[in-house]
Amino acid sequence: MTVSTGTYQISGTDLLLQPTSGRWIPRKAIRMDGNGHPVYPGVREFEMRFQLGEPGDYSQLQDFFESVGNTGTVVVDLPKYGYTSYEFESYTGCVLREPETREYFSQHQRHFTILVTNIRT
Repeated sequence: MTVSTGTYQISGTDLLLQPTSGRWIPRKAIRMDGNGHPVYPGVREFEMRFQLGEPGDYSQLQDFFESVGNTGTVVVDLPKYGYTSYEFESYTGCVLREPETREYFSQHQRHFTILVTNIRT
């Protein structure tokens, strides 16, 4: 992991539209150990949300997803997990879930998201 530019990027390319919000998804325990402590997966997920964008903004996310298909990984620049300030870091070996969108509004797309998985922090 290396320090990045301070913007959301996928595979070294700035997103055409920076997310309106982003969040680290809380991990769910996969089991409990013999002492009653939760055991968590070794990877995390990050969700990027966009409120209103041009069709090309959504298309860029779809293109990133399709470029790696079911077998490839990407480098994603995200806010550093658990850090004391708002700094970005490049996370390697990430997997993209297919972007989701809801409806169109006045020739724009509203409320679309992309989930980045397999993030090692």
